[in-house]
Amino acid sequence: MFEIIDHDSIRELRIARPPVNALSPELIAGLRKAIEDAPGMGIEAMILSGRPGMFSAGLDVPHLLGLDRDAIAPFLDNLFGLMRAIALAPVPIAAAVTGHSPAGGAIMAIFCDTRIMAEGSYKIGFNEVEVGLPVPGVVYRALERRVGARQAERLCLSGSLITADEAYEIGFVDALAPAEKVAERALTWCQKLLALPPTAVRKTRQVTRQDLHRAFEELQVQTELFVDAWFSDETQGAMRALVARLAERK
Repeated sequence: MFEIIDHDSIRELRIARPPVNALSPELIAGLRKAIEDAPGMGIEAMILSGRPGMFSAGLDVPHLLGLDRDAIAPFLDNLFGLMRAIALAPVPIAAAVTGHSPAGGAIMAIFCDTRIMAEGSYKIGFNEVEVGLPVPGVVYRALERRVGARQAERLCLSGSLITADEAYEIGFVDALAPAEKVAERALTWCQKLLALPPTAVRKTRQVTRQDLHRAFEELQVQTELFVDAWFSDETQGAMRALVARLAERK
């Protein structure tokens, strides 16, 4: 599901679930555990990456549609747990957005410390409303701190996917690079950060990410509300229509 590649004390988690690196319950749980365990193993920084051309297409909707309420609830707990693990990690995490990154892919990236995206025709964004799901408050807060309230509202309400160039222009991502060089650029970012005085970096990072800590404390996700939304007629219909459209493209 994902590969672990160590660059000395920097650990890269490379999502490897073809064809589109869709986020299954097992992949989400595995990424969460790997991120939570890494600092205790001497890892000083991390990279989340995918294959050139595809970071992650988001949730594995066709698989998830087959789950009942008893299975969806723990899945959502793990999903929000992964968000928290990335956002509140004691070590910096760079997102190597190696290609397309809609929905769940964008969510993972927005909680990282920096985002380096593949240049070209690749798209990124939050299209949750397209499948009838509300954007969680903690996700909106993370996006707002990057692009400002006006752009965050526009992107979330419209469900628009934007190009890499626009993402860079509005501050959604911090740098662009050729798809095959994105992970390398993320590694360089981590190395430069680790070359600085570590205590100063650690304490400054705590200060600069306090708002994310507050977001997870004050905007606790009510899993039951998302379970109800998931099984609503509106959401189920929208997700099944999405699956049908994807099937037609094959």
